[in-house]
Amino acid sequence: MESNVSVSPETVYENLNQLDQVDLTTSAVYREMAQDVLANPEVNFNVREAIADRLNQANQQLINTTVSKTDSY
Repeated sequence: MESNVSVSPETVYENLNQLDQVDLTTSAVYREMAQDVLANPEVNFNVREAIADRLNQANQQLINTTVSKTDSY
């Protein structure tokens, strides 16, 4: 499985810092690129772990900003 976009893991990591500053489409692209890096066993484990941590933080922030107390699950 090959990614359509060849972006360095470092760029993916930095892109995850920008999620709150980009539109939803760009945010989705950044998250997809992060998933591609996480699925690539050729990427250094520590780099993948850092990206996974940052993606998890971003996802938690998204949950906190999009789910209100009146929302149901």
